[in-house]
Amino acid sequence: MSKPFSNVKFSILDLAPVLAGKSASLSFQNSADLAQYGENLGYHRYWLAEHHNMPGIASSATSLVISHIASHTEKIRVGAGGIMLPNHAPLVIAEQFGTLDALYPDRIDLGLGRAPGSDQATAFALRRTLNSSPDDFPNQVEELESYFEGTARVKAVPGNGANVPLWLLGSSDFSARLAAEKGLPFAFASHFSPDYTLPALRIYRERFTPSNQLSKPLAMVGVNIIAAESTEKAKWLATSQQQQFLSLIRGAPSELQPPIDDIDNEWSIYEKASVEKSVNSKTTIIGDKDAVREKLAAFIEETEADEVIINSQIYDHEARKKSYQIVSDIVSE
Repeated sequence: MSKPFSNVKFSILDLAPVLAGKSASLSFQNSADLAQYGENLGYHRYWLAEHHNMPGIASSATSLVISHIASHTEKIRVGAGGIMLPNHAPLVIAEQFGTLDALYPDRIDLGLGRAPGSDQATAFALRRTLNSSPDDFPNQVEELESYFEGTARVKAVPGNGANVPLWLLGSSDFSARLAAEKGLPFAFASHFSPDYTLPALRIYRERFTPSNQLSKPLAMVGVNIIAAESTEKAKWLATSQQQQFLSLIRGAPSELQPPIDDIDNEWSIYEKASVEKSVNSKTTIIGDKDAVREKLAAFIEETEADEVIINSQIYDHEARKKSYQIVSDIVSE
């Protein structure tokens, strides 16, 4: 009998949640502790994502948090999942990640996204102009590559010659096509864009062109997992994530809230449907060990993922660590 998890790597996506009534300092303490715990469990990567103007996410200065995590771990790869490149001058990103590579050699990843990751007002505050467009993304990626390769007129110091693997991130088919064209690894955000997962992966694999970085397609897929000793407890823990999605739907993003006993008292029928569309049952796995094992195996079989990156939005830090431990136990069996 083949083992469904034997050829798949497992990684951690940390949104550095700011807990209701707590500080960002605690978020960073929890992230470092989770990274150490994940490293000991054998997780392959630990990625953080760039978000702005989000009260519940503390990783806005993503490269700084990456350095914090890398300094508290020894071997796990640490990186961005991702940096929203339209928000930045590519030279600055080359210098930041060149610095990270110099500090933590052969451990740093750079995942790149083309979405602003914020509203228009925040995008303007970041860029000082809205003249740039997500459609400029391919040129920005090429410019960034030129700094690492040392072919640009301006030299990135540090950065020139840095060993920082580039990944393209996406929640549609745009980055799938670009990653295939450039021969780069591709990470798909199925944990919040489930409907486009299979079409994007198919396009990426069918159109992939080998490159100096990669000889064959390498696809990472995001999934939400909330695992606990019982499915009943896992569903209770999951109400924190449901409340977070609900706050986004209402246009009032909030800190990560504690679990509640009856989520149905909090939303309308329309809001429930909207949350459940984003928190799809295939890409959000909630349950005890047996339920998670069954659903995770089905997810990997359907997506043929080379790597799975797991987001676990759980309010209680120890319960969050326990969720990652349950997954580790499953894949080690």
